Amino acid sequence: MKKTLYLKFILAYFIFGVFGFIIVITFVPNMTKEHLIREKAESLYSEATLIAGTYAGGLYTSETTLETVKMQLDSLAVYLNSEIRIINPSGRLVLDTNSPLDVENVVVIENFDSTVTSGSYYIVGDFFGNFDSDVLTVFAPITSNYKVKGYVVIHTDMNDIQKSCNSLLNISYITLAILFLLSLIILIFFTEIVYIPLRKITHATEQYAAGNMHYEFQVDSEDEIGYLASCLNYMASEIARSEDDQKKFVANVSHDFRSPLTSIRGYLEAMLDGTIPPEMHEKYITIVLNETERLTKLTNSLLTLNNLNTKGMLLDKTDFDINQVIRNTASTFEGTCHNKSIAIEMILTGNEMYVHADMGKIQQVLYNLMDNAIKFSHHDSVIHIETSEKKNKLFVSVKDTGIGIPKEDLKLIWDRFYKSDLSRGKDKKGTGLGLSIVKEIINAHDEHINVISTPGVGSEFIFSLPKSHQEDEED
Repeated sequence: MKKTLYLKFILAYFIFGVFGFIIVITFVPNMTKEHLIREKAESLYSEATLIAGTYAGGLYTSETTLETVKMQLDSLAVYLNSEIRIINPSGRLVLDTNSPLDVENVVVIENFDSTVTSGSYYIVGDFFGNFDSDVLTVFAPITSNYKVKGYVVIHTDMNDIQKSCNSLLNISYITLAILFLLSLIILIFFTEIVYIPLRKITHATEQYAAGNMHYEFQVDSEDEIGYLASCLNYMASEIARSEDDQKKFVANVSHDFRSPLTSIRGYLEAMLDGTIPPEMHEKYITIVLNETERLTKLTNSLLTLNNLNTKGMLLDKTDFDINQVIRNTASTFEGTCHNKSIAIEMILTGNEMYVHADMGKIQQVLYNLMDNAIKFSHHDSVIHIETSEKKNKLFVSVKDTGIGIPKEDLKLIWDRFYKSDLSRGKDKKGTGLGLSIVKEIINAHDEHINVISTPGVGSEFIFSLPKSHQEDEED
């Protein structure tokens, strides 16, 4: 969300507010006034019709006197806060609640016309010039023997209606102002809860797109936006860790390749230029062969890891006797064990123990673990290889009494090219990839491998494998 977009949103909000006030000021007053006029006119017309049918009707049938009608209408006019008149069709004023009775002086309303309402029952104006300001006037005919004898006319001051209209408009304006302020509060909350976090997230994505994966930000929210920010932070940290691992990987590969290549080149150049005499060539050619063997081992390990990391890697799982695989793998180390006076003691569950796994890769796991155990064990020591079963799992343990692994290194030994400080002196030819390969193979089988180690005491690696159905059927 760009800042300009937010400014446009704010501008649209205020434009909406201004147009809202303009519309209210322009249309609402007229609509309110028209409504009040119609409502007042209906009320007065009902009163005028009632008067025409009672008091005024009796006046034309001689059932009551003019004085009696005047007295009744005066009281009613006070109640209605209006002026009540009785007017003949010719325009002669018969009675007016705002004036005393005067039969001697005849008052005639000039240009009086009862049809001025044009089919309605009220008009607004000065009533043929009788008033200095506008009044609301209603007409109700007085009939007798099916003839119109006169009209009951009620006037009410438009100023009173205007005051009522203003009161209602003030309420409308106050309500509109309150709604505008409430919407402003909502806008502020929107800014704090939605816009600012989105701005942080947007800025973070820009940083990540520019390659700054170590950029960190925080959104203090427990809703979906906060969850999105946490996921984005986690994604960036994982990518940054992956990039760091990749750089470290490249640096380690370069270092491990450069060292033997430098040695090979140095010895070969020394033999060519005569620095190393011919009688010493055999010795140094043997060293060169050892270095090439180291390079070959490193290359094969890298290819193995690459294959293990390939997505969708298929394992050639079969049922095989793990005890026999352990015995065969141990036998390959007879020469190395003899040179270091190391004994391999095997405590295996049963004569045969079948598991369901990839035999070739499990053999590689055993080889790497035994190789490490022998490499880091002292002379005249014993390596214990033990198997145990629990439910549908078989657990294989490879335990040595060597130099051990420091506590702070236990979580790092599975990383590629990693070598603890205690192992560096003994692992001259190691690539630092053996345990990484072991971890990848066990993970590919959806199993687990753990290590228990104490510096100066030794290390024990334990991994699990699923027992085969063949073994279950025999049980």
